[in-house]
Amino acid sequence: MLNGFKDFILRGNVISMAIGLAVGAAFTAVVTGFSTAFITPLIGLATGSVGDFSTAQFSVDGAIFPYGKFLAAAIAFLITAAVLYFCVVVPMTKVQNRFAPSKDQKVDIKAALRDCPRCYTEIPAIASRCAHCTSEVEPDPEALALAKLPAQR
Repeated sequence: MLNGFKDFILRGNVISMAIGLAVGAAFTAVVTGFSTAFITPLIGLATGSVGDFSTAQFSVDGAIFPYGKFLAAAIAFLITAAVLYFCVVVPMTKVQNRFAPSKDQKVDIKAALRDCPRCYTEIPAIASRCAHCTSEVEPDPEALALAKLPAQR
């Protein structure tokens, strides 16, 4: 039982996820600190309240509602989301689009391979006869459709 747990923990994706969470938490702390130290006071000055508006609150029948803390947290969230989008998502999308095959590229119909059922050598998926043992084989219908060839009978 412990060996299975050890194997699970030492898998690369679990460790990568843990590192990502730790870096994400640290990044969130930095953005929250930046928002609290600089953005919130600037917005407070711009809106007419003196300095930091994160202490802003109102009360109803003795219950205190600190809406300023919510606004500070919302600003920190928006900054975090914007930085992650523009610094991670947009560049990764560009990289993926660069390496993705374009829609204009022709499909190489010989690239899809399968094994001959008689001699077990690799043959093209659209082949109707094995080049090695010359036995007749049924072409793969998906490969025929991908190559835009009619189904053979």
